[in-house]
Amino acid sequence: MSTEQTLPRPGRGAAIGHFLSNNGALVGLVVLCLVLWAATPYFLTADNIVNIGVQASTIAILAFGQTFVIVAAGIDLSVGSVAALSSMVACWLFVDAGLPGPLALIAGLAMGLVTGMVSGFAVAYGKLPAFIATLAMLSVARGLTLVISDGRPVNAPDAIKFLGSNIGPIPMPIIILIIAGLVCSLILNKMVVGRSMYAVGGNIEAARLAGLPVKRILVTVFALSGLYAGLAGLVLAGRLFSAQPQAASGYELDSIAAVVIGGASLSGGVGKASGTLVGALILAVIRNGLNILNVSSFWQQVVIGLVIAAAVGIDVLRRKNAKP
Repeated sequence: MSTEQTLPRPGRGAAIGHFLSNNGALVGLVVLCLVLWAATPYFLTADNIVNIGVQASTIAILAFGQTFVIVAAGIDLSVGSVAALSSMVACWLFVDAGLPGPLALIAGLAMGLVTGMVSGFAVAYGKLPAFIATLAMLSVARGLTLVISDGRPVNAPDAIKFLGSNIGPIPMPIIILIIAGLVCSLILNKMVVGRSMYAVGGNIEAARLAGLPVKRILVTVFALSGLYAGLAGLVLAGRLFSAQPQAASGYELDSIAAVVIGGASLSGGVGKASGTLVGALILAVIRNGLNILNVSSFWQQVVIGLVIAAAVGIDVLRRKNAKP
């Protein structure tokens, strides 16, 4: 009889559990699509799938920027207002200041970057909690948007309208969404600053003791969030052909929801671009499917709220089970 002992192999149940733990949002998206496909023949059509992608684009781009902040254990409540301000500044510079369209577009992106940096400096150097700093920026950015526009829409230049147009059969918002996601993934997975964000989010004091420039990293994550918010605002203005003073109102909550549904942890140190994309698609699919089924928009908010609560609850359980 052999005296060698064989190590136990992980059972099929454990393997399935591990897969669901890492890909739960994707599995949920597939199941959701199958349910809606069974409920209505109009869901899984080519036109509707493209429509879902376009609807998801603005929230997904905002959420990619939000991912940097949440990975670093922060939160950015200002992204919706910053998106509106960025698009309004760009269109106002074109209409009232006579700035060429492409330069106005760049100015809009710069506006998002600067507002994000201001929030980052308030958090990193002013020692304000991210919640308070970005809540203040939410109010300031929305107020400036209304002041600049006097509460009226402002026409967008062709350079911005192009962001909402089609290239052949493919809408530009979907192309921009893909590029923005790839850049987000590249920063988080392949660049030193991205790995530093995970370190800061996992344990900020340990990151500081390890010699990481924590303050610069915090400024960077909010600057990136602002830049992505500016891009999202310009894409939205391109779709609407104008900058709207109340554009992207409430989108900050959807962006946070997309990141959390995608598997990120609000306590920091966990999150990825692919998960955020899936989270944004889940929100878009739910809204699209319920619209097709003629479900009231009031009930849609109830369903979205329950999905967010479930995602946060799963995150809490996952972190509790991960503790020794």
